[in-house]
Amino acid sequence: MKAILNGTVLADSNDTKIIEGNHYFPPESVKKEYFTDSDSIYVCSWKGACSYYNATVSGKTVSDVAWYYPNTITDRAKPIENYVAFYKVQICSLRCGAVNEFFLPGQGRI
Repeated sequence: MKAILNGTVLADSNDTKIIEGNHYFPPESVKKEYFTDSDSIYVCSWKGACSYYNATVSGKTVSDVAWYYPNTITDRAKPIENYVAFYKVQICSLRCGAVNEFFLPGQGRI
């Protein structure tokens, strides 16, 4: 599975975890050079507080493009602790092998 923004691969892994329809990428599969920390936070009742990343590709920044849970609060969420998920409406595509799922910002799947 790959997360791609404007033709640039932000994450690539054959070992994503799918929770609530989102692919969570292992931390080591994410290309951190494209990311900066966001000030946004959200608290999930069963996963805990999540932190967000902004991504900059070709001089353009997309705010809150990805999120992760640094300290999960339940055993159920523990498998995705520190794994990174991407907003489908923010990235250009999620690619699994030869199959592409394309998304347009603000419009979802096409």
